[in-house]
Amino acid sequence: MTSHSAHGLEPADEYLRELIVNELGVARSFDPEIEMNRRVNFLADQLLATGAKGLVLGISGGIDSTTAGRLCQLAVEQVRDLGEPSRFIAVRLPYRIQTDEADAASALKFIQADEVVTVDVQPGTDALQASMVAAGLQHQHGAAADFALGNIKARQRMVIQYAIAGSGNLLVVGTDHAAEAAMGFFTKYGDGAFDLVPLSGLTKRRVRAVGSTLGVPAELVNKVPTADLESLRAGLPDEEVFGITYDDIDDFLEGAPVPDSVFQVVVAWHRRTRHKRALPVTVP
Repeated sequence: MTSHSAHGLEPADEYLRELIVNELGVARSFDPEIEMNRRVNFLADQLLATGAKGLVLGISGGIDSTTAGRLCQLAVEQVRDLGEPSRFIAVRLPYRIQTDEADAASALKFIQADEVVTVDVQPGTDALQASMVAAGLQHQHGAAADFALGNIKARQRMVIQYAIAGSGNLLVVGTDHAAEAAMGFFTKYGDGAFDLVPLSGLTKRRVRAVGSTLGVPAELVNKVPTADLESLRAGLPDEEVFGITYDDIDDFLEGAPVPDSVFQVVVAWHRRTRHKRALPVTVP
C-alpha cells in the first residue's frame, strides 16, 4: 500500500497537503497547556476589543462543545477579573429529547457556565418543514428528507443562539476545528456560522488533549463523535460517514504517514466541500 508521508509524497501531492494544512492553520508543534491558555486569552481579548458582554455556545455533550464551553467560561471570568462585565450562556438545543442527554448533563456540570438555557428546536423545525411541504417545496422522501430535516435543525439552533446573543450584546462561539473543517463536516449557515472559533487549527486529537488538560471527564474526551442530526440514523458516528477515522484525518493534517486511500479521501472531501469554507462568491 502506498504511504504518503511528509517526506515521501510526490511533489504535487506534498504541495496539495501543505496547501490544506496551511489553509486550516494546523501547527507542526503542539503543547496542550499552551494552547489552552492561548485560546482562553483569544476569547477574552475578543470580548475586550469588541465591547461585547459575553459569549453564547450550544452544548451537545461531545468533546468539542465541552472543551469550547470551558474555554468560554474561563475567558469571561478572566474579563470579569479585569473589572469588565461578562457572562457565558451555555445553550442546550435538543430536538425533543437528545439520545445522549446524560452526556450533555455531564458536560454542563463540568463547564460550570454562568447561565444555562434550554430551547427545544422541535416545534420550530417541524413547523418550518410543514410550511415547506404545504408550499410544495419539500419533495424529498426517506433518507433524503431526513438529511434535509437535519440541516434545518442545525440552522434553527444557530438562529436561537444568535437571537440570544442579539438580545444581550454577546458573541456566538463555534466548535469547528481543523479535522471537521478539512472534511467540510458541518452545516453551512448552521453549526458552521459563528463569530469566534476557539478550536480553529486543532486536529481532533489535539482538541481531546486540550480538553483533557482542562479536566474534561474521560468518558467525554473518548466519546465517539457524532453529529446526531438525522432521525433515521440517530447517533451515526462521524467516522462511518467519512469512511476513515479521525486519527487518519489528524495524521494527514499533522504531516504523519498515511495510506494513499486516506490521502485520496481527505482530498476529495476537502475539494467538494470547498464552498462551505469560503465567503459567498461575488461578481468579479
